[in-house]
Amino acid sequence: MTEAASQFARDLAASRSRRQALGLLGTAIGGTVLTACGSRANGQGSAQCLATPAEIAGPFPADGTQGRGGINVLDKVGILRSDIRSSFAGLEGTAEGVPLDLEIALVGTAGGGCAPLAGWAVYLWQNDARGEYSLYTLPEANYLRGLQQSGDGGTLRFRTIVPGCYGGRYPHIHFEVFSSAEAAISGEPGLLVSQFALPAAECRAVYAADQQYGDSLRNLERLPITRDFVFRDASAEVLALQTIALEDDRTGGFRGKATVGLAY
Repeated sequence: MTEAASQFARDLAASRSRRQALGLLGTAIGGTVLTACGSRANGQGSAQCLATPAEIAGPFPADGTQGRGGINVLDKVGILRSDIRSSFAGLEGTAEGVPLDLEIALVGTAGGGCAPLAGWAVYLWQNDARGEYSLYTLPEANYLRGLQQSGDGGTLRFRTIVPGCYGGRYPHIHFEVFSSAEAAISGEPGLLVSQFALPAAECRAVYAADQQYGDSLRNLERLPITRDFVFRDASAEVLALQTIALEDDRTGGFRGKATVGLAY
């Protein structure tokens, strides 16, 4: 067993009290959906599970599939973590910015329902306040990257920051879904690669108030979501489902919620 696999086994055992066993999956088609059990702020509300197309991973995934040098952070000791603001596995640096506690619910959409998917995993990555991506434009750091496995209720959480808005893209966060955390670190392909958008009003307020975000406000004003090449083709309903619902946590940061579903 490799060092990463051994450490992963210890991390995983410590991170869960019980896990629902899932069989091997063949193929799955998925997207961002909303569970029927309640409504969300910022337009997230629906009576059924709606799927959206997968989105591109972009040039900086660090999942071993593409990018400069075939970088793979998923085989590093410590990748299974909730707080992704700091670098790990011997690299340095911490991402500064407005805190975001993001809760993601994983659900199965087969039969039109929204059944929680326990034991599945999400690899999440994003740019920092100034639009930089660790391991690529910042090769000395690997912050804002992490893997989490869903609990019995199908939910998982990341502690991150509100991403900056760099030239050419609307504010967004990347994610990749795997059948399990073991599948992710062992090199199995993800079942869904997609992106979350963030609500413009909250981003605008953050960028205007915090100098750490550099030119983000200017970039946002130049490129609204209706012009972003990833999100511009989505219907209003689907776009609302792709957008993270944000709520002020009254401590200078935000709580966010999103739902991701697969045809399972």
